[in-house]
Order: sequence, then structure tokens, then C-alpha cells
Amino acid sequence: MYKNHKIGVIIPVYNEEELILETLHGIPQYVDVMFVINDCSRDQSLELIQKRQKEDPRIQIINHPVNLGLGQSLIDGYVAAREAELDITAVMAGDNQMHPDDLHALLDKIIDGGYDYVKGNRLLHRDIGSMPGYRFLGNAVLTILSKFATGYYRLMDPQCGYTAISQDALRRIPIEKMTKRYGYNADILCMLNILGFRVTDVEVRPVYDREKSKIKLWQYIPKTSWLLICLFFRRLWKRYVVLDFHPLVLFFLFAFANVVFIIFPFTIRFFYLWSRYHELPHTTGTILIFTLLITFQSMLFAIWMDMDYNKEK
Repeated sequence: MYKNHKIGVIIPVYNEEELILETLHGIPQYVDVMFVINDCSRDQSLELIQKRQKEDPRIQIINHPVNLGLGQSLIDGYVAAREAELDITAVMAGDNQMHPDDLHALLDKIIDGGYDYVKGNRLLHRDIGSMPGYRFLGNAVLTILSKFATGYYRLMDPQCGYTAISQDALRRIPIEKMTKRYGYNADILCMLNILGFRVTDVEVRPVYDREKSKIKLWQYIPKTSWLLICLFFRRLWKRYVVLDFHPLVLFFLFAFANVVFIIFPFTIRFFYLWSRYHELPHTTGTILIFTLLITFQSMLFAIWMDMDYNKEK
């Protein structure tokens, strides 16, 4: 146990034969149970895990006969942790990308800081230069979108999967409905925000050595961006309409209506008239500029109120 708290770690595994043993060996002794989810690995990962299990009884194996995706692996681990009634459940990747010495920092934020969910932040660490440039760029884009989607505007590095969650939060959020593929980070944050849980991040080491990312950015960023847009609207509806009411919804609705019904069609009309008559359509242009200004102002008011409403979260 750690500070009289029962700790569990979820370790999703997919073709990690090179690094899985290092990961399992590195799990701190204060961890009570490890849920290792083998997502139908095609290499020797499962055999290595089973061999290690004979030496370390803390390991519990959940085996997928078919590949179900990272999200489903985490869901299965979270459900198992919830049923085991652990006090805190952390997630550490099977490719040894998360340094075990940082785990206590996440746990302390929940135990001593009173937070419900804690995630790692690699961007604060002095070794952030070790992060590949393409990952840093993709992370920056998704960080901005994630702030709007989840409502946790102070969080950074939302793509970091090094996390810890309290039993109370895990019991109350609908974890079974979490997305089955990449993008689960933002999905679970959105669930937590809707129910008003306190979330923070802590500095962790960015570990990039022999691990090989399975993410294809040219597919990951567009799909995840679309998911974040959907999460944004889901959060607005459930948090500010279903569970409570806040006028910021009206500001957002007004802005979106302007974009769809005025800005978009009048932009098409503006360039059509300009190309046909070879002169600027002043009336259309005036309406377009005025609408753009009030739409921008409405969005600023809505974002400001959203940030103020979530400043203590």
C-alpha cells in the first residue's frame, strides 16, 4: 500500500515483447495489483507476461482474443479496478514510456491534494527536447482543442496517458462508454468535467528511447480533432443544459448560428458577386464584416464564462 491507500496499475499491452518485462520489473513495490491487458498481441508479449506472473503474484492478466483497441483495454482495466475496490488506479503504458519514479507524484496529488484525477505533463520537464518534433507539434494542436472540449483550460499535454484516478471518480463516471480507440484521454476528462471533478497535472519525465509509437499522425490528428469537437458539444449540452443552466450556451449557440446561416452563405455570395461584376459588393461585405465582429465577440464572452465556471476544477 501507499500511504494506507490500495493502489492498482493498468498496463495495456499490444506487441510489446521488447519492453514489457522492463515495464513490469519497474512497477514500484507499493503497488498492490497490476492489471495487464493483452490486446491480442501477435508477438511473444503474452508468454513473457505469463512467465513474469509466476514471479510476481500482483499481476492479473486480461487477455483479448481479438484486437479491440487501446480504449477498450483501458475500459477493461478500469472495470477490474473498480470491482477490486482500489483506492487509486493509475495507467502506465506497456512500452516503458512512463517512468515509475514519477508515479508517487500523481498519487500524492490525490491523497494529499484532494484531486480526483491527475495526469502527467511532459511539457514542463527540462528533458522535453527529447520529444520528437512531429509529436510536439501534434501535441500542441490537440492541447488547444482539448482545452475547449474538456473544460479544463489549465491542463497541458492532454495526450499524456500517465494518469491516476480516485475510486470515487471511477465509480461515478460511465467508464464503459469511453471511446474504444485513441482519444480516450479527452473523453475521460470530458466525463469528469461534466460531473464537476477536480483535475490537475504534474510534471513527469518524457521517456523516448526504444519504444516505437503506433500512432499515425496523419490519421490520428484528424480523427481525434473530430472527436474533440463532438466532446465539446456533448459537454455543453450535459453540463450547461441537462445538469445546470448557464447563459454561455446561448452565446455559443448565437455564434454557431451566425457561422452557419450568415457568415458561410454570405462569404460565398461575396466572392460570387465579386467575380461576376468585378467590383466589391459593399452591402454584402458590410453585413459579413459586422456579423464576423459580433460572432467573434460572442465567442469571447462564451469562452470567458466557460473558463470562469471551471477555474476551480
